[in-house]
Amino acid sequence: MALGGLAFGLYAERRPFGDDVFAHPLIVFFALVGAGLLLLRFVKHRPVPDILPERMLLWGCAIGVVTFLAGNWIGVRLVVLP
Repeated sequence: MALGGLAFGLYAERRPFGDDVFAHPLIVFFALVGAGLLLLRFVKHRPVPDILPERMLLWGCAIGVVTFLAGNWIGVRLVVLP
């Protein structure tokens, strides 16, 4: 989650998916996280909370948001991306 949030944050200012509300990089990031959790659920044939505790899922989401914001700040302020 941390690496994904940082990577999506670095390119967030450029809006690589378009200017729509649902194309915002943070929304796309969490849609991919949700798809990954669904894939995990179907592969293991068990509910996700049985595999990963809810607290771990919440901490992962919080870390993803924080690193997204850090990556966005780095992308806007410090690094000129091609």
